[in-house]
Amino acid sequence: MNYIPFAFPDIPGVACAFGTGPDTLAFTGASDPLAVTAARTALQAELGFAVWHSLRQVHGVNMIFEPEFETLARPSIEAGDGMTETRAGHALAIKTADCQPVLISHASGRYVMALHVGWRGNVQDFCGRAVRSFCVRYGLAPGELSAVRGPSLGPGESEFTAFESEFGERFRPYFDHRSRKLDLWRLTRDQLTAVGLNRDRIYALDLCTKSLPQFFSYRRDKSTGRQASLIWIKEK
Repeated sequence: MNYIPFAFPDIPGVACAFGTGPDTLAFTGASDPLAVTAARTALQAELGFAVWHSLRQVHGVNMIFEPEFETLARPSIEAGDGMTETRAGHALAIKTADCQPVLISHASGRYVMALHVGWRGNVQDFCGRAVRSFCVRYGLAPGELSAVRGPSLGPGESEFTAFESEFGERFRPYFDHRSRKLDLWRLTRDQLTAVGLNRDRIYALDLCTKSLPQFFSYRRDKSTGRQASLIWIKEK
């Protein structure tokens, strides 16, 4: 399987991986369910986690705390765009094809969260909402969190011709009116710092999914598969 591993420098008990093509890891309309299951199973075996959790992502702000269903071999039935987990070996999988996967861990390594942040999520400040919910649920402080943003639509490719109606004036600092492009990467980082994360604990894989052919990209191809980004607490 093709993936990019990531490890938070000071949280050895938590692992992250950002998948790439050519195998789709989502049960989208045209995908072969058997091929998706085989690809997920191969990735699970290589990375060594026990359970796969994913959601029916809807570009909203709904959080699922410690998801109930194993979804390795079937489409997700729980709707939402964020998950949290405290059980070792339970991987949280975010599916993307230009949207931002944001993976978050507490400094203790005992609490993790995975977010699907599309531009609609940015408009709704999903990062801020999710961090606040995460911290309230488990009694954490935002300054104790680390985050990594994975491959996604880069600022050189993020054109929004309807910026005024889709975003509005409060997002003007992130928008270049000449190119009609908006820096979603910087926006997500700023939304994380605004909710209390330390800037030096926010990491990023600055890889543009539209520009790089190894990634699935809806903007580039329209009909496409999905890569998966995963975070999990390692089993001892």
